[in-house]
Amino acid sequence: MQRAVLDAVRFDAQGLVPAIAQQHDTGEVLMMAWMNAESLRETLATGQVCYFSRSRNALWRKGETSGQIQRLQELRVDCDGDTLLLLVDQTGVACHTGRRSCFYRAATPDGLAEIAAPQVAPEKLYGSPADR
Repeated sequence: MQRAVLDAVRFDAQGLVPAIAQQHDTGEVLMMAWMNAESLRETLATGQVCYFSRSRNALWRKGETSGQIQRLQELRVDCDGDTLLLLVDQTGVACHTGRRSCFYRAATPDGLAEIAAPQVAPEKLYGSPADR
């Protein structure tokens, strides 16, 4: 199965593909991140979602430091093969701001409005900036 999935994915010039994480049972869109072939292989092999961090230039195992893991329920590849949809079971919050979803701001006539408050302080998930 892994080979068929990897063959269907069109990675960009940097070897990356956007991946949208959605809560499998509610349809809530949680976040968008990047995957490379290695993170995709690991995700398919283990069932725990692994992304590629562009800022760290390394694999990013979701929940590795915060405990807020994503378990893959189903992986979908779009019609062009250039975007992935990960149907996940999210433990806790998905956003590093302590919110359930990274999409917590809505466009209004007056600008952006926060539509979701943090559920947990980021410091509880990651420690203080000095600890990171």
